[in-house]
Amino acid sequence: MTPSIRSVTPISATRLVLVYGNGERRAFDVGPLLDIGRFSELKDESLFKAVRVSFDTVEWPNGLDIDPEELYAGSVAMEGDVAEEPPSYGRARRI
Repeated sequence: MTPSIRSVTPISATRLVLVYGNGERRAFDVGPLLDIGRFSELKDESLFKAVRVSFDTVEWPNGLDIDPEELYAGSVAMEGDVAEEPPSYGRARRI
C-alpha cells in the first residue's frame, strides 16, 4: 500500500517534493508529463506552484491530479536536499 502524502512543495518549474506519512521525502519530476494532454497547462508556473495535497494524492486548481502510485513509483528518495539516482525502470526522472 502506498503511504499517504502529508505535504507537497514545488521546488522548480517541474519538480515536487513529497512528504509521506511514514516520514519519507521523495522528489517527483512532472516534466515528462507536460507534453501530454491537459498536463501542458502546468507549464504555467503560477498554476504549477498552486499544487496542494488532496486526499491521497496531489491536485492543481484546474482539477489535474496524478495517481498516488505513479507519484511514489516515479519519485526518488531524498537524503536531506539531495535526491538519489532515479529508478532504472520506466521513465527516468532527473532531479
